[in-house]
Parts: sequence; structure tokens; C-alpha cells
Amino acid sequence: MLIDAEQAFAQQSEHALIERVKSGDQAAYATLYELHVKRVYSLCLRLLADKEHAEDATQEVFVQLWHKIANFDGRSQFSTWLHSVTSNIAISYIRKHKSWFQKVVSFEQSGMDEQSAADCDGFNGLDKLVLRLPERARMVFVLHAIEGYRHEEIASMLDMAVGSSKSQFHRARQLLKEWYENE
Repeated sequence: MLIDAEQAFAQQSEHALIERVKSGDQAAYATLYELHVKRVYSLCLRLLADKEHAEDATQEVFVQLWHKIANFDGRSQFSTWLHSVTSNIAISYIRKHKSWFQKVVSFEQSGMDEQSAADCDGFNGLDKLVLRLPERARMVFVLHAIEGYRHEEIASMLDMAVGSSKSQFHRARQLLKEWYENE
């Protein structure tokens, strides 16, 4: 019961904070930023597998948040809406910053190398292995297994067939299992 009351208070506080941000309150925006920046960065890093790109995408998320917060209608949790915005921006970031050739090449190459993944502070063993996955497999794995999207949603987001999403997810699971067993 106490947890429900705490959650209700937190939701009311966040709702008030969001309303202040919508009215242009920069201090409220800074508070909202502090509340969500770690989660946004973590999702960006999982999807992009590059610290600098994740930092840039995180910054872009919060720039867009400032401009688009009026679009948040409160029908869902703010964190759910922000998560969707973050996923879309990270995916757009990949599309915008890679040529077609780089996408094809990186499709078969791994994400981060082992040392770069090992250097990521605050990430556990699974997260570090996820960062090493090839780009498409990593994106599908993160969106499906970690973030809870259905394959149909992922296919739409990544402009691929549903079967390709399922195949990439299976590929990611196989690689993670193999890497985990070899550690």
C-alpha cells in the first residue's frame, strides 16, 4: 500500500514537473533531464554501441524533448513516451549517420570491440556482450528482449520484414549464448 502511495505521489510530481516544462520552465526541464538522462543514455548506448554516438543521440533526445514535450498528452507514462522518443531518435541517428555501404558492411561486423565494451562503466556482463553484437541483431535484441517491443513493431521501426526481425533476434541470442559460454 505504501509503495502505491509513493508511486502515485511520484506520478503527480512528475506530472506537475512536465506541466512546468510545457510552460517553458527551464529549472523544471533541468530536473526532468536529471531524472531521465541515465536511462536515455543507456538505451542509446545499447542501440548504437558507441559512446560518442550515444552521447550525441542522448543530447538530441533532450533537445527534441524541449521542443516536443507539448505533444505528450499524459495518456501513457512519461517514461514510456520518452522511451519511444529515444528509440526513434537513436534509430534515426543510425540512418542519418551511415551511408548505405556502411550499413551493409556493419551488418556483418560486430558492434563495439571487446575492450571498448569492457570499458563501459555501469554496464553488467550481459550489457557488455550486447554492445558487441552486430548492429541489426543488437537493435532487434535490445528492442525486443530488453525494451519489450513486438517483432511487428520492430519491423516497422527498422524497415524490415517481421521474419528478419525474428531472425536477427535469434542470431543475437545465439551469439550471446556463445560468448557467455566462452567467458
